[in-house]
Amino acid sequence: MRKYRKWREIIIEQLAADWNAALDYIQFAIEEYQIDKDTPVLLLSLRTFIESQGGIAELAKKTGMNEEMLSKTLSCEKAPRINVLANILTALGCRLAIEPLKDMGMSADMKLTGDTEIPKFAD
Repeated sequence: MRKYRKWREIIIEQLAADWNAALDYIQFAIEEYQIDKDTPVLLLSLRTFIESQGGIAELAKKTGMNEEMLSKTLSCEKAPRINVLANILTALGCRLAIEPLKDMGMSADMKLTGDTEIPKFAD
């Protein structure tokens, strides 16, 4: 009988084999979060990225964070605090960066989901 794998397992395997693809994956997830504010999807993407780079236990060692607390942080419905996210990304060899919305194909007057609106900036 043929053994089928879960889609996430395949993604993790592919991201583990290609660092640039892993970076593109997490960058895209963060960009999508800025648009749709879907925290559970962002956290699932972050966990997938982490698994592709050695897993929670390895990340806990690199960050000095408690493995259980780290796992809980990445499994809740709320986005992690900025300092926790920065610590995680640094341990994974990444950093937080600021880019103009125009570079992402977005405009500064673009409406986001809910009542949130990005202020219009002078050009």
